[in-house]
Amino acid sequence: MTTPPNDGLLFDVAAPPTPVERLLLLADQYVQHNDTLDQLLRAGSPSDPAAHVASAQHLASATHAAIEAVSDARLFASHELADAMFRLQQLAFLSSASTDHELPMARTLTALAPTAAIGCADTVARELHRRRAHSTSAPDHRLTATHHTALREIALGNVVTTSSQGREYVHYRDERVLIGTLRSLEANGLTERVPDSAPSAYVDGPLQDRIRLTSIGVTALAAVISSPPASKGPGTAPAPAAAATKTGAARRL
Repeated sequence: MTTPPNDGLLFDVAAPPTPVERLLLLADQYVQHNDTLDQLLRAGSPSDPAAHVASAQHLASATHAAIEAVSDARLFASHELADAMFRLQQLAFLSSASTDHELPMARTLTALAPTAAIGCADTVARELHRRRAHSTSAPDHRLTATHHTALREIALGNVVTTSSQGREYVHYRDERVLIGTLRSLEANGLTERVPDSAPSAYVDGPLQDRIRLTSIGVTALAAVISSPPASKGPGTAPAPAAAATKTGAARRL
């Protein structure tokens, strides 16, 4: 007798994230967590003093899951990888410890978590490539140096946008990110914006829009994060008229 087909096999099952993708997603979770804490601090005394606890506990679990994913890749225990694993363990500890503190200190304990997670993703990506212990996607050569830089800055939680009098502005922290670049990334489904979710640029100012990577953006950055940005091809240089702002020093588009 013929065994009826398993209906579950008729559908594609999404592949689990790679260790590098998992670390990029972890960085994004920390960015969201910190944004939430900033909003709670902005509101003054929250109705629930432990409002951040559940999120911090989730982050600690997510960090342990990322550690396990990297361990399962069975990479060579280089000094760089060992340091990355120590940093992840520290992140898990700090996230858990933040549940025992009130908001100001809790926010301090996770302040550098996105940067640490991205640094670990960079290290793991290099080790995966070097040891050939994991099959990775070929770098997306459609990403220019400008796109590569912008995706990394976004993953770090360094890019927000705001609008004023019908004009849009972008605020970045370290590497320059232009509004035209953001529009290109968003049009290609690599990024999205979350309105009114990021801290204001100045005291009592309006909340800003957080720019985040989509799942496609995470995959794209994971494929190239350990590689130097590609050279800018002809016509890929951003227009000089596009505006960006660094740490709140606004320029008009």
